[in-house]
Amino acid sequence: MAFELPPLPYAADALEPYMTANTFSFHHAKHHKAYVDNLNKLIAGTPFEGKSLVDIVKESEGTNAGVFNNSAQVWNHTFFWSSMTPNGGGKPTGKIAEKIDADFGGYEAFAEAFKTAGATQFGSGWAWLVLGAEGKLKIVKTGNAETPFTKGDKPLLTLDVWEHAYYLDYQNLRPKFIETFLDKLVNWEFANANLDAPLHPGV
Repeated sequence: MAFELPPLPYAADALEPYMTANTFSFHHAKHHKAYVDNLNKLIAGTPFEGKSLVDIVKESEGTNAGVFNNSAQVWNHTFFWSSMTPNGGGKPTGKIAEKIDADFGGYEAFAEAFKTAGATQFGSGWAWLVLGAEGKLKIVKTGNAETPFTKGDKPLLTLDVWEHAYYLDYQNLRPKFIETFLDKLVNWEFANANLDAPLHPGV
């Protein structure tokens, strides 16, 4: 069964003015769709066909660059859309807030570290809040299609810092995009749900 482009978890204009429908028309409808289409072509008639997306990502890393890049980008983007929500942003609540206080020493320290990770990722990539194997939160950044779950970390939130994620709305101001993500868009309910849930999206 072929993979399909997952729908956005909100309307394409639901995050305006912080992320516009115009950005989604390219980022979701073209970039994300291209990864899905490419993946389906690459796995057709191979041992990857019929496997879950997570398994394809894990099994193709280091063995099949084309399959890995496209499958991981399908997973990363699907996760990214859910990392944002209308009327999101600001300080977290619930268990994730308690973990951030315990593991980073407070929200401000977390936010500064997350902003630094996103701003200093050279070229294309991602900034992540993850739960490490040792049970503590940490911030990691990955290049291109790399994703933390292949290294044993559980993703809780991510921010796409490829230029196509922000250039139409923010031009070259990546730090402003990161700040807006934290202040206006980040979905802390999603992070809370991911703390104790299986890897998402497990399709």
